[in-house]
Amino acid sequence: MNPAAPSLGLWRHTAGSRWWVGLIAVGLILDLSMEVGLPLALKWFIDVAALGGRTEELVVAVAVMVAMAVVVALLDFARDYGVARVAAAVSAGWRAAVFEQLQRLSHDFHARHPTGDLLAHFTSQLAALERAVVEAPGLGLLPALSALASAVVLFLLDWRLAAVVAIGWPVAVVVPALLAPKATRAGTERRAGEGRLLSVVQENLQAQTLVKTFGLGRTAERARFSEANTGLRTRSARAGFLNALGERAGGATLLLLQILVLGIGGWMAGRHRLTVGSLAAFQAVLLNVANCLACLAQYYPSAVAAAGARRQIQGLLAEQPLVAEPAAARVVDRLTGRVEFQSVDFAYPGPVTPGEPRLALAEVSFAVSSGERVALVGASGSGKSTVLSLLLRFYDPRAGRILVDGQPLAELDLASYRRHLGVVFQESFLFNTSLRENIRLGRLDATDAEVEAAAAAAEIHDFIRGLPDGYDTVAGERGGALSGGERQRVAIARALVRDPALLLLDEATSALDPAAEAAIQTTLRRASAGRTMLMVTHRLSQAVECDRILVFRAGRLVEDGAHAALLGAGGLYADLWRKQSGVSVSLAGDRADLEPERLATIPVLHAVPAGLRGDVVRLFVNERHPPGQVICRVGEAGDRFYLIARGRLEVLHPRAGGGEVMVAVLEDGDCFGEIALLTHSPRSATVRTRTECILLSLGRGQFEQLMERFPEVREAVSALSRARLEELQR
Repeated sequence: MNPAAPSLGLWRHTAGSRWWVGLIAVGLILDLSMEVGLPLALKWFIDVAALGGRTEELVVAVAVMVAMAVVVALLDFARDYGVARVAAAVSAGWRAAVFEQLQRLSHDFHARHPTGDLLAHFTSQLAALERAVVEAPGLGLLPALSALASAVVLFLLDWRLAAVVAIGWPVAVVVPALLAPKATRAGTERRAGEGRLLSVVQENLQAQTLVKTFGLGRTAERARFSEANTGLRTRSARAGFLNALGERAGGATLLLLQILVLGIGGWMAGRHRLTVGSLAAFQAVLLNVANCLACLAQYYPSAVAAAGARRQIQGLLAEQPLVAEPAAARVVDRLTGRVEFQSVDFAYPGPVTPGEPRLALAEVSFAVSSGERVALVGASGSGKSTVLSLLLRFYDPRAGRILVDGQPLAELDLASYRRHLGVVFQESFLFNTSLRENIRLGRLDATDAEVEAAAAAAEIHDFIRGLPDGYDTVAGERGGALSGGERQRVAIARALVRDPALLLLDEATSALDPAAEAAIQTTLRRASAGRTMLMVTHRLSQAVECDRILVFRAGRLVEDGAHAALLGAGGLYADLWRKQSGVSVSLAGDRADLEPERLATIPVLHAVPAGLRGDVVRLFVNERHPPGQVICRVGEAGDRFYLIARGRLEVLHPRAGGGEVMVAVLEDGDCFGEIALLTHSPRSATVRTRTECILLSLGRGQFEQLMERFPEVREAVSALSRARLEELQR
């Protein structure tokens, strides 16, 4: 069952420190008594003791006041310590509330919000709240109470002068109050800018390998940082000015009031309508009011910043999880791994757009028996990874049902259900702690022997034992101390230490080199024995040994069967298989070879006669590209055709108003750049690598020489060129 939403309430987070709250209250009362009593004492000193000649009483009164001042000073030291203790407790409670809420919210929330914006809650926003709490007693609460009490004293001393003050005093209060909403909005915008800047810096630090490799630090990354930094500078200047304006407006008004009261009071005293002591006391009270309002003005920026920060954090705490558990969720004690999808429809959450949103899954139905190994294949965006997200219950279907062991998944207790799942993602995140603890995260109560047994099953036990610190070796940030294959094996061990009934693999080896991929595939085959396994992969060679293969296209399950049967059916799977066949990559992952027969499946080259295909294949050049590299850019002259031997690339189109939008993902066996061979048109899209890629490329110059040698190829290519141009025009 989902826990209740955390609260930002101040009082609830003072538990354990409430006697300090009482001490703070006592200290404030004594401070208030001294601030209000001193001006009245001043009137008595002047009118009675000094001018009346009562020296002995004056000495006693001074002694009493000194004693009280000492007591108040000592209590103030204790009060300051108590404020620090209470503020620390409240701030810790708030941090815990925000952290708990981030754990409570569903996967979709984290997918929609940049990490930097979420981190800003823990940095600038909570810091603003804590600063406001620390300053509140001395700069907020005490001055406010003292100003109110002093207003009463002013009328007791002389109602006529108090009336003069009452006319001008509201100006000192109203002007800052009118500026407060604008200052709050400006502060909110400044913290949003801080979050954006933090996101840019964080992403830059995490991608330093890529930044250094392509020299992005002085170009693209500097531009991104400069844009965020300039925006923050503008917002900071506006927020600072509005805060200062509120402070200055009140101070200037009070200064004019003091001068006016001094003139009128002096005139009244000269005509014996006001005693000297009363005038001095009135000025002392008015000076105290000015000091109080100055303190409030000093506290004003902190209060404004805290109001904006509180609004943002309250917005976070008000978020509701997309996935909710029923009040009587069933606890899962045992799982056999039977899975069934019944007419499941699903669309990812997003902005509301006219018309029906595109479904990521539509009318998907299938059943997986206990212990069955099933591969989910299809083009990028076909819905195969969405199946795993729904099985993990990151989301709930829009329609249809998902059953696990015959029970509706939506009725199961999530924590107990997920304890029976083992999951390995494409990018395996390791924490910056020991390898032992990284594996134990799969099951926190696992013994050292169970951790080592899981590592042995993942075939990384011997490697870890050979390290100088063995299982106590620290993995480094994001597992940076290990190679990709080693990180993946640790992740597999983390999944296996749970002894899962259901093993979910989402492109678990696609980012590895061929040798590491082949080795880990062998490990996974052994580790999946006796478990239900669902494996998402775009490499069909990994699906061959599975009991069944589910083939997806545009969110629909279009084929279901074993490898041989699907090939014989001649459908989508057979097409995908032909596309990925005929290209071999070396185990070292440094080169690829193209078989001549593969040309028959490439539209732009299928007209090449069988006897000439060997000549054409020899014209292809091997290219190896790291992640994040642009292969071709929109508007550039097209001069090469590419076939993807291994890897993933994204196709980007310019967006109206600036920027780019991703329109497709290309994978093993896909081709791009055909128009470069057919026409002299510029590139119509930007293509950038997502993972390390091995490409086979063919230059236009070489291809034109081929067409000159073989007219039949030119004729076929010309026909294809006309057809493609007509298609583009449509």
